[in-house]
Amino acid sequence: MRVTAVLVGKPKITGTPDSDNPMERVFRSAIWKEPVAGPVWLGTEGLAGDDCASRDHHGGAQQAVCVYPVLHWDRWRAIFPERDSREGWFGENFAVEGIDEHQAAIGDVFELGEARVEISCPRMPCGTLARRWQLRDFAKRVLEEGRMGWYFRVLREGHVEAGQPLRLEARPNPDWNIARAANIFSNRARDREGAEALAAVPALSPEWKRHLAPRN
Repeated sequence: MRVTAVLVGKPKITGTPDSDNPMERVFRSAIWKEPVAGPVWLGTEGLAGDDCASRDHHGGAQQAVCVYPVLHWDRWRAIFPERDSREGWFGENFAVEGIDEHQAAIGDVFELGEARVEISCPRMPCGTLARRWQLRDFAKRVLEEGRMGWYFRVLREGHVEAGQPLRLEARPNPDWNIARAANIFSNRARDREGAEALAAVPALSPEWKRHLAPRN
């Protein structure tokens, strides 16, 4: 396993004012990420040079790094050949090879360069991703495909760099892979037993635990 690219981006405004197409209206986002060369500082809030437009829904210690497997790109290009999709189109900070949603599990701990990171939760697609791709139902399609990626929290800060190996140090919850966790989260209202079991996983993001709790 290794990180093939480290990507960062700052918020920008794009779109067409008063457009009749909701996918084309003006919005502000940092979903556009570009690869950077050389060592990059990884802190508990994310990579140096990276930011997000809405701290209410993105970023923070539990979503410090967005991770996406490079093996998915062949699939997306086959489905949407008219789009020049490539690393960065999912707003990811790390493009990785050698691991996907069926292998990566909640609580997995990795060594990467000077840093140490832990999987906190799946990355659930939202309307921002749909607007990035200009496809209204893209978030639904991503979930159906099971190609959503995941988030790292940072256990130890340090410099990281594209090309470095991602060394698995611990896998305390092998049964709770990203694909399974995302499926249960999406169906939490109907699968209360599964939702309660997922919420009990110690390493799961506290925000996810709140969303999984039963509502009165």
